[in-house]
Amino acid sequence: MKKFFIAMLAATTFFVTPAVTFAEDEEEINVPTTVFSWVQSTPRGNYYFNYQQICYAKNDDGTVNLNILIVPTLCTYDNIQIEDVQQKRRMRGQSMKGYGDLVGRADYLRFDLEKGTVQITERVDLDSTFSPLASDKSGEPVELSTLAKNGVAHKFYRGIIKWAKEHNDLILNHTHGNLSEEDSKLDEEDFPIIKFKFPYEDEE
Repeated sequence: MKKFFIAMLAATTFFVTPAVTFAEDEEEINVPTTVFSWVQSTPRGNYYFNYQQICYAKNDDGTVNLNILIVPTLCTYDNIQIEDVQQKRRMRGQSMKGYGDLVGRADYLRFDLEKGTVQITERVDLDSTFSPLASDKSGEPVELSTLAKNGVAHKFYRGIIKWAKEHNDLILNHTHGNLSEEDSKLDEEDFPIIKFKFPYEDEE
């Protein structure tokens, strides 16, 4: 997690990037395009993933696990969503320290391509410097087939998988480890990410 935030802060410091603006009376949030790729926007937020750190997991023996995709993501909030998060924390009696500067959240996603699931392994609330305010590691695996077809999560996750299919070589370069002897013999079209069918994909 520390590595993720260092990368975000470094990019924000050294690169001038387009700003995401929700409304005239809301603060501009600079999201570095040298680190993040935009996927979608909703009335409540903008959704990105970190294309510099998306990678495969590793097996116990140090080889690359091509069935597990690790994806750091970012969602920046509008004022209504910020107020909603703040209100829910107050109702739960949770600390409000730093939440006056809340701008969004970072999620660490774990896609299991073999099982067809996604898990938010950690969710972190962020302030305007992209520093963590609080984190939650209670997320459980969710079957992608159970997500609403036109829902925000379904569209976001599908966008990430679509990008991953087109950039498998880049993801492998981000992954520290070697392919197993068996996987090293795979043709490009036989990689799990290439063969993976996102739910409802054939219906669109």
